[in-house]
Amino acid sequence: MNKKTLFSKIIDREIPADIVYEDELCIAIRDINPRAPIHILLIPKKPIISLAHLQTEDQHLMGHMMLKLKKIAQQEGLNEHFVTRIHTGEHGGQEVFHLHIHLMGDPQKSAQ
Repeated sequence: MNKKTLFSKIIDREIPADIVYEDELCIAIRDINPRAPIHILLIPKKPIISLAHLQTEDQHLMGHMMLKLKKIAQQEGLNEHFVTRIHTGEHGGQEVFHLHIHLMGDPQKSAQ
């Protein structure tokens, strides 16, 4: 990726965001255009264009992110009731070409 994406700018603190989690490998932010009561984007700090661009070396990173999704869902009160989505490529609905995972749910429905 030659040009910095919106997410790279957020990671580098060039653009503000509502950060809900961060570690050395990834960052989680609230979506500015939420499609659910809880809508968080989990973004790897490594600039990977999309799921189609993953390499074998990214196996640890993606496993790490899957476990963080579970932790963030629990922290947000979603427990075991949430949706994850990864858009891949323009025709797959991807709008920002930096891999990210949507975490969506409603804590009120999770409590039932």
